[in-house]
Amino acid sequence: MLAKVSANEQPKPEPCPLCFDTGWQVVIGVGARQCECRKKTQYSRLLAKARIPNRYETCSLDNYEPQGLPGSDSILSQAKAKLDCNTFIREYPNVEFGLLLVGECGLGKTHLAVAVLKAALSKTMHSCLFYDFRDLLKEIQESYNPSTSSSELKVLAPIYEAELLVLDELGATKPTAWVQDTMTQIINRRYNNKKITIFTSNYLDTPSINYGETLSERLGVRLRSRLYEMCKIVHIKGEDYRKDKLRHNRF
Repeated sequence: MLAKVSANEQPKPEPCPLCFDTGWQVVIGVGARQCECRKKTQYSRLLAKARIPNRYETCSLDNYEPQGLPGSDSILSQAKAKLDCNTFIREYPNVEFGLLLVGECGLGKTHLAVAVLKAALSKTMHSCLFYDFRDLLKEIQESYNPSTSSSELKVLAPIYEAELLVLDELGATKPTAWVQDTMTQIINRRYNNKKITIFTSNYLDTPSINYGETLSERLGVRLRSRLYEMCKIVHIKGEDYRKDKLRHNRF
């Protein structure tokens, strides 16, 4: 008698034609090598752990489009930023410096940072992690609450260990003594362990129209000096593309 199949039961997927789900592909004259299907599975698993926000999950260097008038400082700086990110990926993991993407809001700094993280992850399958600066500080503060099962070490361990860390919106939180001490601890640990970090920030080394404080004033002079040692500075110029997009959508 034939077994009845439930209407909700999904058909079993066909085995990989290259490795037959063993994870290893035999290549004549070469030997056995890891199958592409296993690499895709591994990439998907690591990508899920990277904490990339849903809004940025489709970001890539290919779909980052510089905005501005042809030949303007805006479009030239954004094109250079994209080139710097492509160069970083081409050389990764044999790089000594991370990236510090700075500029006004709405210029695609987070887009570029996420695109680099995804490309680096695909290339090396190394552990990569994305954190918003404010979310990280909040999680550390919540770990001090005795009613939670978390601990400061549990929160910080992945930050310390990630081969590539994206720390978004650096300086977005008011620079209290605790914030400066915490960030100094994190950044110094990664610096000493030669872990590569990509930062984004709306604060520049000189006050801007929208941000009256400098990056040094938001982080502290010592921490800003450490970033000089850790990163290539990528200054992105231009108008807030979100504001421009909203303006066009209204009319």
